[in-house]
Amino acid sequence: METTKNELIKYFIYCRKSQEEEDRQILSLDSQEADLKLLAERLTLKVIKIFKEAKSAKEPDKRLIFSEILERIKRGEAQGVLCWKLDRLARNPDEAGKIIGMLQRKEIKHIRTNEKDYRPEDNSLLSYVEFGIANQYIRDLSENVKRGLKTKLQLGWFPSRAPLGYLNVPTRQGESYIANDPDRFELVKKMWQIMITGNYTVPQILNTANNVWKLRTRPTLKYQHNQKLLTRSSIYRLFTNPFYYGQFEYPTKSGNWYKGKHEPMITEEEYDRVQIILGRKGKPRPKKHKFAFTGLMRCGNCGAMITAEEKIKRQQNGNVHHYIYYHCTGHKDENCEEKAIRLENLNTQIDQYLNTLTISEKFKNWAIKYLHEIRQQEAQSHETILENKQKLLAQTVKQIDNLLLKYTSPENADGELITNQEFKEIKGRLLKEKLSLEEELKTKGKEIEDWVGLSERTFNFACYARTWFVHGDLETKRAIFACLGSHLVLKDQILAVELHKVFSAIKENKLAVEKELVKVRTSKNALNKRHFADLATKCPSLCAVRESNPRPSP
Repeated sequence: METTKNELIKYFIYCRKSQEEEDRQILSLDSQEADLKLLAERLTLKVIKIFKEAKSAKEPDKRLIFSEILERIKRGEAQGVLCWKLDRLARNPDEAGKIIGMLQRKEIKHIRTNEKDYRPEDNSLLSYVEFGIANQYIRDLSENVKRGLKTKLQLGWFPSRAPLGYLNVPTRQGESYIANDPDRFELVKKMWQIMITGNYTVPQILNTANNVWKLRTRPTLKYQHNQKLLTRSSIYRLFTNPFYYGQFEYPTKSGNWYKGKHEPMITEEEYDRVQIILGRKGKPRPKKHKFAFTGLMRCGNCGAMITAEEKIKRQQNGNVHHYIYYHCTGHKDENCEEKAIRLENLNTQIDQYLNTLTISEKFKNWAIKYLHEIRQQEAQSHETILENKQKLLAQTVKQIDNLLLKYTSPENADGELITNQEFKEIKGRLLKEKLSLEEELKTKGKEIEDWVGLSERTFNFACYARTWFVHGDLETKRAIFACLGSHLVLKDQILAVELHKVFSAIKENKLAVEKELVKVRTSKNALNKRHFADLATKCPSLCAVRESNPRPSP
């Protein structure tokens, strides 16, 4: 009966193997084909076409041949599939679902593997489980590969094919490291040494390597005897590869750089010299120069972000000049007419903004002292508020306990005292009050301290920010510029800043405050004998600055 049933079915043979990690132990395509042909002969299955595909199955809709097989089955050209294992058909849930669906609809009447049959009348749960195991295997393997790759990078080993002059050497533990190629290392190093002198061109070195030294590329696993001559493009890649001085980027153009554990052929300075000889403007290496203000400003003309670039001017006398320009990225309008601005000009404009809100040391000291006076005064009222909150919390907890006793008492067995709905509503309200009071007690003490601390930092910033900006590093300059305010716009090479409210208040009132402070200082009553809180009544401008930094509500 089984043979009769199979004789009515036409079969496709599907062989798949990818070059990725999960298929290293799988038979080759030719081996799969041979074994499946023997299986078809033994079971007398009618095979009408053989398909072979070298593609991974972990992502859906990536295999053209597999998709073609499904389409041809839907058209009725075949009703069965022979494959080495079920995971040859799919390793992802999307395509696994397609196959199971076609089985259940009897579009596919029979799947035969090297060890098992799958038919529409079978329990589909088993198919789901097997496909699920295949999918989970590939997911686990992917995570393990990523983890292993990360570890390898952190250890300083390049995780891909080593460049000419080096070898990938596997270990017994299945790992690998990079060693010097005994047949090529010294020859490649000699190429570098000749190039560093500046007396030879790249074509001359290429000719010597190919025709005099007989240097050839390293054979691959697939083509053990295929050793080729060096090409001009390959030697240029060699002379611009930072791997040779001990660093590498992985993945390419990712910006992630690592210090390799392999033996360098040259020093970094020698590498730099070769780049100059080659006339390269940029270097394929970690960028040491950073720009302080990128990502903070927008173009006032088109609204795109402002970026920066470094330009190098080399004079005939050997002098080299570096210039940094900030300009529109052009992402919103490629024809944006906003002109670039030199870093020196931008720094000057930022310094002018900082100058408008810079206060004297006396102003800063008096303001901070007054803040501490406020803190002492409010500490007493704050204690009273906390005591009242704690009493309210204790009363609320007591109300919850009484409510629970009343609800569970024998007298309330029939809900005569309090119904279920009333209990839920009252309990919910009391619990909400309890949580609110607990949160207030937790945060109330911190609010005053945070406000005073923020105000202190504000006055310190106003006093010293200009000096910090002039003498600070790139990160300091960036932080100070970002703190000034929001809506940092560059238009017609002019910087516009919408200052934060507190800085606007300082800018508007600082001259008046300084004058008022001088009056207080020169008044008949010496300042050091006066309670500092009196200063507030004599310095209304200082009050305006203080009030621009909102205090927490009582």
